[in-house]
Amino acid sequence: MHKLPVETPTKIVDRYFESIGWKPFRFQRSVWRAYQDGQSGLIHSATGTGKTLAAWMGPLLRWLQENPDRTKWNPKRSPSVRVLWVTPLRALAGDTEASLREPLDALQLPWQLESRTGDSKASAKSRQMKRLPTALVTTPESLSLMLTHERLLPQLAGVEAVIVDEWHELLGTKRGIQTELALARLRRLNPQLRTWGLSATLGNLEQAKDALVGVNPTGTVRIIEGYKKKRMKLESIIPARIDRFPWSGHIGTKMVPQVADRLDQVNSALVFANTRSQTELWYQHLLRQRPDWAGKIALHHGSLDTSVRRWVENGLRDGSLRAVVCTSSLDLGVDFTAVDLVLQIGSPKGAARLLQRAGRSGHQPDAESRLAFVPTNALELIELAAAQDAIRKGCLEARPMLNKPLDVLAQHVVTVAIGGGFVSGELLEEVRSSRAYESLTDTEWKWILDFVVHGGSSLTAYPDFHRVEQDGDRYVVTQRRTMTMHRMNIGTIVSDASMKVKYQKGATLGSVEESFLSKLNGGDKFLFAGKLVELVRVKDNVAYVKRAKGQPDSVPRWMGGRMPLSSELSAELRLKIEQAADGQLVGREMRALEGVFELQSRWSTLPRANQLLIERVETRGGHQLFVFPFEGRLVHEGLAAVLAYRISKLQKTTFTMACNDYGIVLQSPHRVELETVVDVNVFSTENLFGDILSSMNSTEMAKRQFRQIARVAGLIHPGYPGQRKSTSHVQASSNLFFDVFQEYDPDNLLLEQARREVLELQLESSRLFAALERIENSEILVREPPKVTPLAFPLLVDKLRERVSSETLGERIARMQTQLEKAADE
Repeated sequence: MHKLPVETPTKIVDRYFESIGWKPFRFQRSVWRAYQDGQSGLIHSATGTGKTLAAWMGPLLRWLQENPDRTKWNPKRSPSVRVLWVTPLRALAGDTEASLREPLDALQLPWQLESRTGDSKASAKSRQMKRLPTALVTTPESLSLMLTHERLLPQLAGVEAVIVDEWHELLGTKRGIQTELALARLRRLNPQLRTWGLSATLGNLEQAKDALVGVNPTGTVRIIEGYKKKRMKLESIIPARIDRFPWSGHIGTKMVPQVADRLDQVNSALVFANTRSQTELWYQHLLRQRPDWAGKIALHHGSLDTSVRRWVENGLRDGSLRAVVCTSSLDLGVDFTAVDLVLQIGSPKGAARLLQRAGRSGHQPDAESRLAFVPTNALELIELAAAQDAIRKGCLEARPMLNKPLDVLAQHVVTVAIGGGFVSGELLEEVRSSRAYESLTDTEWKWILDFVVHGGSSLTAYPDFHRVEQDGDRYVVTQRRTMTMHRMNIGTIVSDASMKVKYQKGATLGSVEESFLSKLNGGDKFLFAGKLVELVRVKDNVAYVKRAKGQPDSVPRWMGGRMPLSSELSAELRLKIEQAADGQLVGREMRALEGVFELQSRWSTLPRANQLLIERVETRGGHQLFVFPFEGRLVHEGLAAVLAYRISKLQKTTFTMACNDYGIVLQSPHRVELETVVDVNVFSTENLFGDILSSMNSTEMAKRQFRQIARVAGLIHPGYPGQRKSTSHVQASSNLFFDVFQEYDPDNLLLEQARREVLELQLESSRLFAALERIENSEILVREPPKVTPLAFPLLVDKLRERVSSETLGERIARMQTQLEKAADE
């Protein structure tokens, strides 16, 4: 009797693809071959084009090659740990696990696949401490936490591959650096470790690859490109009437009827808003427009309870939900093949983010992605036109890289000291093998060791800060309290302290930042989780609420909603305005703004890309200077302060200011002599950083930034679960450390880091420097229009917000618009 030929692993995998109606793409096969050859790399492909299977099938194929005889497979005894799959959001872990399980089940591999995140049950974590599953889906925080357990290290040394999902989301963040350090540790445990990253929509691929695999990696490292371009249909829902004096802040709810009509035409949709507050409001407005949609539309954002989010995700999958209003919580990873359309409320502020969100619809390689853009003010139509041009040219945003943040390193050093300890020279070599710390100096390393052992030069007298001890040439942690506190607070996500929101009797709705709840009194109503609730009382760090009727007193505000215009989109925006100046209105969006452009040209001008427009207008409020660099709000915040500082040195006056993504307004009681300003060149890059620090309350800004650094570095702790310290308590503690260091330890490297992060992260100083270099080489146009122009109007509105008036802001703006429209018609 002849033995049947054994199927090759490649044939087995091809048969699996056939069974799901697909055929492997060339880039997927390239990844599998590279994996078999022991290579590492970065997979770069558009959203929904098969990156997950490209990465996952490599380890499965290798195991099939090593274990061709199925009779020896033991389903009751799974292989030891081989693959760690790192996902940036714990909310994605369950979904990722389900995606990875499909081929495992279809191929009948005896692998054990589990998750380990902050949401995992204690019993599962306890079981994993004894024996890790064959493949584990985890987050950067949970991976670092595993490194604190010495007994897991022998198992982690056997890991064959680490796959980092959505690498573009971690890149350029402290969580990304935390991941880099964890990967360096795993490579120390297994020098043959394969590291693969999955990324879509990224501009700086080489830097992304280097951050992933570290300095001087063993073996070949590849960037494998999949589908860069997916079939995509981008369109705008353009208002029936375009205001010639647009303003931001009314969140576009006038567009609700058109959005509801569009939702009526599809089976399922995602409605993306840029902030959680916006999702709450849009959800309410849609329900008010279509009360019959109750139970058919839902809300999804990161502050909602896990059970609520899972219910929504399942509703999308099984088709029971028509639409979900969401933030970036549904931006990543989750496979909703059923979604027919994505609606984007307001500008996403970047071409890459627009692509990422569009890719959530038609989430299959051969399907068309459809996105409808809903402007919240007319000028955002220019941003969409600019984003489409950027996508066509392939000008996607690069993620700026962070360089050696010492707070993350201090935390990692304590992590390694708890997980078995280290020898100084060996750990230094390991840390320097990561891209982020390649340039770490011996002095900085010695400072870090002194900081974790003695608390640095100013905290030596306090035993609480003696976390790491020296035992011969090894550094270890022996105190149980230090271990517990460190493990509980591991990670780099620092947000305002939050409180659970629960019904008096029943379910948890989610969490709201303490700073919002502290402003409410019992009986105040607010929108949360898509419901109108009334605050009953706050007890034991829980806000108890009940259902309410009527109008909300407020909507929760969460930190982190400030997305500035990207530098790539800024450049495209300037080009679109130049085209408008030449009378070239390409596309529906630009043609819709013809009236706005005509009036701007008539009263002032439309600047070309190599020009800077300054408008001088006198209003009842005083003398207004409008400056239009089109560089994004964060750059403009720094620029406004620097300009006000430099002009006030030339001419005695005081300024109040406001800014948006397009420009800045400086208001003063005196007329500014612009000729002097232009002659002296207040836009010079000379002594820029000194002027930034002189012009802003840099100490207060550094204090705020230091709060995060102190928390990550382990100087302050938010407390135990259920006994979290109040925001004011944590704030007071970090301010105390800041003041002590400033007085007694002025060379403290964490202080230096706080100042650097203020410049880079809060003020985007390198972008500001580049913007001023561009402006120095630009022609400066000074105009004195008869009235406030369409470009200047939104800035004037932002200025108005600061004043207290008995009229509502909307009423005042409507009156101003009417007066200006009348003047324009005359």
